[in-house]
Amino acid sequence: MQKLGLTQSLSQKLSPQQIQFIKLLQVPTAELETRIEEELEINPALEEGKEEPEEKEEIEEPEEFEAKEDDINIDDYLQDDYSGYKMQGDGPNPDDDDKDMPVAISNSLNEQLEVQLGYLNLGEHEELIGKQLIGSIESDGYIRRELESIINDLAFSQNVETDLDEVESILIKIQTFDPPGIAARNLKECLQLQLERKLEDGEEVEVAMRIVSDCFDEFTKKHYDKIIKKLGIADEEVLKDAVDDITKLNPKPGGTSTGLVKTQYLIPDFILTANDGNLELSLNSRNAPQLKVSRSYNDMLHAYGKSDKKDKKLKETVSFVKQKLDAAKWFIDAIRQRQNTLLNTMNAILQYQYDFFLEGDESKLKPMILKDIADRINMDISTVSRVANSKSIQTDIGIFPLKYFFSEGIATDSGEDVSSREVKQVLKELTDNEDKKKPLSDDKLERHLKDKGYNIARRTVAKYREQLNIPVARLRKEL
Repeated sequence: MQKLGLTQSLSQKLSPQQIQFIKLLQVPTAELETRIEEELEINPALEEGKEEPEEKEEIEEPEEFEAKEDDINIDDYLQDDYSGYKMQGDGPNPDDDDKDMPVAISNSLNEQLEVQLGYLNLGEHEELIGKQLIGSIESDGYIRRELESIINDLAFSQNVETDLDEVESILIKIQTFDPPGIAARNLKECLQLQLERKLEDGEEVEVAMRIVSDCFDEFTKKHYDKIIKKLGIADEEVLKDAVDDITKLNPKPGGTSTGLVKTQYLIPDFILTANDGNLELSLNSRNAPQLKVSRSYNDMLHAYGKSDKKDKKLKETVSFVKQKLDAAKWFIDAIRQRQNTLLNTMNAILQYQYDFFLEGDESKLKPMILKDIADRINMDISTVSRVANSKSIQTDIGIFPLKYFFSEGIATDSGEDVSSREVKQVLKELTDNEDKKKPLSDDKLERHLKDKGYNIARRTVAKYREQLNIPVARLRKEL
């Protein structure tokens, strides 16, 4: 039986301005310029540059255009000084004003492959198939889309009729392109393509090819005894050299090919410098763009305010100008609030991990979670998370993502809390120094850690090992 009833509840909703600020806060410095350019394009009342404040003039709007409670105050837009925080790069040197971060100019992987496709002098029909195949190559260099699906794509999008044999024949040609291993459909084929180009380099390459072709499953599981028996290898050194050759191959030919992918530079959001034993923190100057409210739009509003006309068209014009001025002022305030939040958060992290930043010793890192910083700056944990998730800091010892400084605490035998990062470092040293013919299992790693005073469970050992990208003991075994 259905019943109708009334219920009353309280819920919190974010305003559109709050949502936009949250998005702006998440944007890293490297992408901030793009976000500002977008805002400059859609709002003519927002301009780049900085003006000296002028004397304010009291303006009385006609009664019909009196500001309502939600309207803006015209005088607010006569204030152009939005400076405040010290930025790395601030200073009198005019040569620094127009300097941009270097950006590498290079062709994308697909563009390079299409250039190589042109060298084959294919007909128009085959070239369309080749371009479709190249377009199906993913960023790591593999084609994972089924060839039958690519044939359907050609038919529907290009009106090109083909069959599996023709597509495979063109794919084989593309697989001869650089970088070696490109356009493979799986890891096994990728390794085979690379080994085919090295077959004249010696016996171990031939053995490596046989291992990949005939014993790939055994190789991935490191069952070397089964490989020796299956291939009839008499000399273990030949096997060792062949395995070394395979491990030196590139499993992701599209992701690490020099000159074939666009290079991206990491732009730090914060700069930390040591000066006579003191640490000085500053924001990257790109976080403090020179923005101002358009003087012409202010003048326009002044002119409308003095107008004797009170028709509907003028009212709509005033409303439009006010809306754009309001959005411009909000955006500039949001940028300043972003600077505020970034600096407050980073200053709290700096004070919490001061010993690490001063000495650069990883063992000085304290256990620290998002709540520790949120409590210090009286902000929500989600705000700290948004700052830490995509920002980085440049120090004298390197560039670190802010996430690097957050870790859980582990209790030791002495009762102290140490950072999980310290435990991971000890775990890495144990696996680095183990006998690779008899690598340490997770149970043995747990015992070694407990011997050193770190009381953690075996499942935690496994979790940390996976976070460090250290494979299980069986896969760490070497000849």
